[in-house]
Amino acid sequence: MSDLASLIFMPKPGQLFPLATSAAGQASHLPVVTTTEVDAALARDCVVAIGVSGGKDSVACAIATSRYLDQIGHAGPRVLVHADLGRVEWKDSLPACERLAAAIGWELKVVARQAGDMLARWEGRWDANVTRYAKLECAKLVLPWSTPAMRFCTSELKTAVIASGLRKWYPGKTILNVAGIRRQESPARRKMPVSARMQKLCRKDAEGVSWHPIIEWKVEDVFSTIAGAGLELHEAYRVYGASRVSCAFCIMSSGADLLAAASCEENHGIYRAMVELEARSTFSFQSGKWLADAASHLLSDELADRVRLAKEAAAEREALERLLPEHLLYAGGWPTAVPTLAEAALVARVRGRISELVGIPSDYLDAESVRARYAALVSARSAGSNVAASRPSNVDLEAVV
Repeated sequence: MSDLASLIFMPKPGQLFPLATSAAGQASHLPVVTTTEVDAALARDCVVAIGVSGGKDSVACAIATSRYLDQIGHAGPRVLVHADLGRVEWKDSLPACERLAAAIGWELKVVARQAGDMLARWEGRWDANVTRYAKLECAKLVLPWSTPAMRFCTSELKTAVIASGLRKWYPGKTILNVAGIRRQESPARRKMPVSARMQKLCRKDAEGVSWHPIIEWKVEDVFSTIAGAGLELHEAYRVYGASRVSCAFCIMSSGADLLAAASCEENHGIYRAMVELEARSTFSFQSGKWLADAASHLLSDELADRVRLAKEAAAEREALERLLPEHLLYAGGWPTAVPTLAEAALVARVRGRISELVGIPSDYLDAESVRARYAALVSARSAGSNVAASRPSNVDLEAVV
């Protein structure tokens, strides 16, 4: 628990505010942190929107923020927003958000990606990447999964859909987008600001600002705040012993958290579906770690055998791709050089074998057609071509694995 007596309360940006005080004037709730930018927006009764997943940090952040807004007399709109990721969600995530909304008396809105849930996004990405490879729109086969360095799972299925909803619901209003980010969580988060302009929420007639009011909190502060509010924790913590809540099986999950998720029977269907994509793509869910290994006892003999073959294929695919000269890899979705005939022959051999391993009906499997395809794409890039037939359809970084 934070030592509240050691906090110095001063009226300046970065001030730590007690959320409520006892009759003796002592802080009885943990503090939130604000900035001049946040204070000015709140003084104008801006919209305050808190993204909630059902996980401990977003719940504690909502409790603390609600208390603080009550204390300062904020009279603007307040809303909780849950981005539903579909089949990959723990079944208790939405109910946990509903319990929170009822406890603090805020409206809860639920948004979702219209083009499909998280699993559909990974499956669709894989299908698109297979097409790219077949058309030689990439030199190396690209994985279906999001990664810690390429978190489109967060940017597309959470941030983008939440921002879209907020812009639609509150036209012309300044919006504070609140998140339960804490510096204790990671080195990257230790560097994050208390608040910042949020471009996705900015419009011609209104500003958008991200705000992290519990950024200085420790994990024990989070749990004590939730317990003090009388709220029941998400079942992932309470029943299965997970340390975090996001997707049931997350690209950021530890081995222990993957095991915790697999111990919940309601997660078995999505587990098998995700392992199916590992087997089909020959890419492990996490770098060097196969989701199939987290709970292999849940797999059918047929799927377990396909995973074994996929692992063998993955090892051979990776070895083959290491043979490709770096100057023949694509940058920003385009080749930057035309191979010699000998280099093109190497690319063709690599493509042919990988296509066999993964089951991709590829074009450009001989030296002459490979060299001609590279030349056509290099020429189109140089000319600034907008012809869809000659432009690569996806610009994911193929070096990310």
